[in-house]
Amino acid sequence: MTTAQVDHLATKRKLTASPLRLAMVVTVSVMLGSAMMSPAVWAQDMSGAGQAGAANRDTDPQSGETTFSDTAGPDESGFSENDEFGATAGATAEETAGQTPSSSDAPLTDPATAVVTATAPAGVDVSKGTSPVVVELFTSQGCAACPPADKLLEGLAERDDVIALALHVDYWDYLGWRDPFGQPAFTSRQKGYARAVKERMIYTPQMIVNGQQRLLGADRVAIKSALDTATASTAPVDIAISQEGDQYRISLSANPPLGHDAMVQVVRYLPHASVDILRGENAGLSMDYTNIVTQWHIVADWDGQTPMTFDTQVEGSNPAVVIVQTSQPGRSVPLPGAIVGAARIK
Repeated sequence: MTTAQVDHLATKRKLTASPLRLAMVVTVSVMLGSAMMSPAVWAQDMSGAGQAGAANRDTDPQSGETTFSDTAGPDESGFSENDEFGATAGATAEETAGQTPSSSDAPLTDPATAVVTATAPAGVDVSKGTSPVVVELFTSQGCAACPPADKLLEGLAERDDVIALALHVDYWDYLGWRDPFGQPAFTSRQKGYARAVKERMIYTPQMIVNGQQRLLGADRVAIKSALDTATASTAPVDIAISQEGDQYRISLSANPPLGHDAMVQVVRYLPHASVDILRGENAGLSMDYTNIVTQWHIVADWDGQTPMTFDTQVEGSNPAVVIVQTSQPGRSVPLPGAIVGAARIK
């Protein structure tokens, strides 16, 4: 399943807001004050020019985290048929004027191909039971609660035993600032995680550790505990990566074999970028972002039992990683499960 297919699925769906819930939330908003409503969490169709954008928000008075609940009829995964957003992709010249990437901006490749961009490594990189822990941060430049989590991810990215990745979602663009790194595909990925455990809401900032632990993005204590547990475990999948020109040979094996099918994914990311945010909830802030994911491709499917070797083309200057993740059937696309192996393409 490619990013293009996931995005095609996403465009077929739109979330409708409940007028009754909207009235309830407006009342809560007046009682609790706008400061408690600022952390961004969920989204919906923006065709109403933002008028429906605040519908169905709920704020935890203790944590300050805001969540959005889907009130339409649930499908088998716990989501409604109309659970997607209408936010547009990209950013205007004014919005990206403050963006100063520190690495090469090589053109993005067609998601339908196995061609990705990454730093060209030399020799062979082998991961034998010492796989780094993969931390995914779902974040947005339009989310007032996200900067502390973005800073925390910056520290995690310095660890050799952690692959820290920032996935910028697009569902808070309607608040007045269109995140230039936001992609509908990352919103869909976060929804896939929620569907996999039959949750009916997503939020930002959220960290997911090795595809399993779901945590508030700035909860240092919980994140440390999850990382300690993950790093103490042995990765079930061995990954070997070798280079031959522009081709990279990826070999996978599991002993004992996995009990589930798995997706082999190649992820490209931008190591660093500085952005001056001009509007929205974070207006006036100058933010540094780390390990910003630009591409996330499924390049192979694996049964998790028979050792497999395949080739994929890698080109460009930005780094990339290989992530092996179990999957489970979804209504139209596979849903992400536990990450069972990862390795850097250096």
